[in-house]
Amino acid sequence: MKPKYFTYGLFFNLAISLLISSCQPTSDQKSNLESKEIDSIMSFIDYGRNNNLTHSKRSDFLQKAEDYTMNLSDDSIQTILTAKISYSYFKLRDSIKFFNLNSKTLELAQISKDSVVLADALWDRAAFFNSQAVPDSAFYNYSKAQKIYENLGKDFESSRMLYNMALTQSKVGDYTGSEINTIRAIEILKPLNKNPQLYNCYNNLGSVTKELKEFERAIEYYNIALEYQKKIERENNFESSLNNNIGVVYQEQGRYKESIAYFQKVIQDKSLLKTEPKLYALAQSHLAFSKLKISSKFDVSEDLNSSIKILDSIDNTPGLARAYFNFAEYHLIQKDTLKAISYANRSKDYAEQANNNERILLNLQLLAKLEPEKSTAYIREYISLNDSLQQVERQVRNKFARIRFETDEFIAENLLLARQKQLWTGIAVAVLLLGLMSYFILDQRAKNQKLRFQQEQQAANQEIFNLMLAQNQKVEEAKKLEQKRISEELHDGVLGSMLGARMVLTGLNKKNDAEAEVQRKKAIDSLQDVEKEIRSISHELSHAAYQKINNFIHSIDDLLKTVQVSGNFDYNFYYEKDFDWDGGIKGVTKINLYRLIQESLQNSVKHANCKKVTIDLGVHDNMLIATITDDGKGFKTKKGKKGIGMRNMASRIEKLNGKWEIKSTVGQGTSVVFRIPVKNLTPQVKKLELNKKLKERTDQNYG
Repeated sequence: MKPKYFTYGLFFNLAISLLISSCQPTSDQKSNLESKEIDSIMSFIDYGRNNNLTHSKRSDFLQKAEDYTMNLSDDSIQTILTAKISYSYFKLRDSIKFFNLNSKTLELAQISKDSVVLADALWDRAAFFNSQAVPDSAFYNYSKAQKIYENLGKDFESSRMLYNMALTQSKVGDYTGSEINTIRAIEILKPLNKNPQLYNCYNNLGSVTKELKEFERAIEYYNIALEYQKKIERENNFESSLNNNIGVVYQEQGRYKESIAYFQKVIQDKSLLKTEPKLYALAQSHLAFSKLKISSKFDVSEDLNSSIKILDSIDNTPGLARAYFNFAEYHLIQKDTLKAISYANRSKDYAEQANNNERILLNLQLLAKLEPEKSTAYIREYISLNDSLQQVERQVRNKFARIRFETDEFIAENLLLARQKQLWTGIAVAVLLLGLMSYFILDQRAKNQKLRFQQEQQAANQEIFNLMLAQNQKVEEAKKLEQKRISEELHDGVLGSMLGARMVLTGLNKKNDAEAEVQRKKAIDSLQDVEKEIRSISHELSHAAYQKINNFIHSIDDLLKTVQVSGNFDYNFYYEKDFDWDGGIKGVTKINLYRLIQESLQNSVKHANCKKVTIDLGVHDNMLIATITDDGKGFKTKKGKKGIGMRNMASRIEKLNGKWEIKSTVGQGTSVVFRIPVKNLTPQVKKLELNKKLKERTDQNYG
C-alpha cells in the first residue's frame, strides 16, 4: 500500500485552496458557502481516516464527505476531493465503496482533462488489484499511470510506477521483466537523488537475480542497496533486512557458514522484536536452518519455537510456512519421522493459506521422502501443481507482454498523431515564415531602392553645390579682373592725361595778366581735385580687387537663414575674415564641411529643440576648426544611438582625414567640433597672395 495521499496532504490542501481562490462565483455569498462546504468535506475525510474511531463511524464520515462533494459546482475541486475520498475508502478496506468512487474519479478526471488526478486514480486502482491478488489488472493500471506521468514529465512518479510494475512481475515469476522495469526506474531516479527509492530498487534487483540463480549479482545488488541505505537520513531497519537477504542468498548456494554471520547480525539487534518482529523471527528461523545444515549436533529447536511464536503472534502465514518446514527438516535429521511429517503437513497448510506455491512444492518433495508409501501421490501432486504453475506464470507473462505491447502500440499511435500534428504545424509555420520573409525581402528591397535614390540625390546635390561654388568663384574672379583693369586704366590713362593737362596749364602761367592767372589757377585747382579723386577711386578699386569676397561664407550664411525659418532659432556666425575660405581650401573639403554643418543644424532643430545656434569657423596651426553649438536639451553621449546621420558625418570627416567630437550634457546643450587639416594652400591662393604683396609694394611707391 502506498502512502501517497498522506505524503501529499499539504499539496492537496494547497491545490484546493488555489482552486477555490480561482473560482468566479456569481456572488460573495456563494463563494463563502462553497468554501465552508469544502472545509467541512476536508474535516469529514480527516475523521474518516482516524484509526481511533470505529469502522462504522469512519464510514459515516466518509459518506457525508461523499454527499457534500457530489453537490459541488466546481468540477476540478470535485474531482480532487472524490479521489481523496476514494483512497480513504481503500484505507478503510471498503472495496465496493472504493471501486465505485475510483471509477467516478476516473470519469471526472477524463471529463475535466485532469491528467494528474487521472494517473493518481489509476495508481489507486492498481494498488487495489494488487491487494486483491489480481496481478494482471494491477500491472495494467500501474502501466497506464506510468505512461501518463511520463508524458507529464513527472519523473519521480513515473519511476515509482515502474518499481510497482517490477514488484508485481516478480510476484508472478516474471523475473526478467521485473529486472528490466527496475533498471528503468533506477535510470530515472539516479539524477533525482532519491536514496530511499534507489534502495528499494536495488533490493528488488537482488531478490530478482537471486530467483534467477545469479547469486553473485544478487549479492552485488544488495551491497549497492546498502550504500544507498547509508545515505537515507531517517532512521530505518533496512540494513538488517539486507543482512537477512544476503544470508538467504548464501544459504541457497549451500554456503551455510557464511550465511550464519549475516543472520546473527540481524538477531543481535533486539530492538527488532518491537519494530520489525517478522524480520527478527525470519532471521532466527534462517539461522537455525543454516546451523542444522552444518551439523546435526546443534539443538535449534528453541530458536525455531521462538520464531514460530513470534510469527504466530503477528499472524504471518508465509513466515510460519517456512518456520514449520525448517522444523520438519530438523526432526528429519533427528530421525523423528512422525514429527517431521506433522510439521511438514502444517507447513504445507500454511503455504496453501498464503498461496505460496513454491513452499507447497518443497513440502511435497519433503513428504514424498518422509512417506515413501505415499510418494507416488505426492509426486503426482507435485508434477500437477508445478505444471499448472508454469502454465499460469506463462499466461501471466504473456498477459504482461500483451499489456506492454498494447500500451506501446497506443503510445505509438499517439506519437504518430503528435508527429502528424507537428508536421502540419511545421508546414503552417514554414508558410508563415515564408510569407514574412517575402514581406521583409520586398520591404528591404524598397528601402534599399529608397536609400539608393537618396544617395544618388545627395551625390547630385553635392555635384550641383560644387558647380555652384565653382561658378561663383569664376564670377568673382571675373569681377576682380575687371576691377583691376579699370583701376589700371584710371591710373595709367586718365590720370596720365590729367597730369599732362596740368603741366600745359602750368606753362601758361608765364602770362602775367590778372584774369588769365585767375582762370589758370582755378583750372589747375580743379584738375588737382580730379587727380585726387581719381587716385582715390583707383586705390579703392585696387583694394577691392585684392580683398577676400568669400562665396563659401555666403553659402553658410544662406544655409543658416534657410534652416532658421523652419527651426525658429537665433544664430551667431563667426569666421576668420583674414582667411580665403574659397581659395584656401579645396572643393571637396568645402562640400563635405558644408554638409557636416548642414547635418549638425538639422540635428539641433530636430532633436535639441534649441533657441540659439552659434557657428564658429577658424584656422589654427594649419587646422580648420568648425564648431556648431546649440542651447538645446542635450543628451547622454554614451547611451546615444548612432543613426544614419551620425554615421554619414563620421564617414565624411574620415574622408577629409579629420577628427570630430560631440560634447553634450542633459539640459545644457550640445557642441559639435570638426577638425580638418588644411596644410597645403591651393595654387590660386598662392597667386592671390603674391599679387597682394606686389600691389602693397606699388602703393607704397606711389604713396
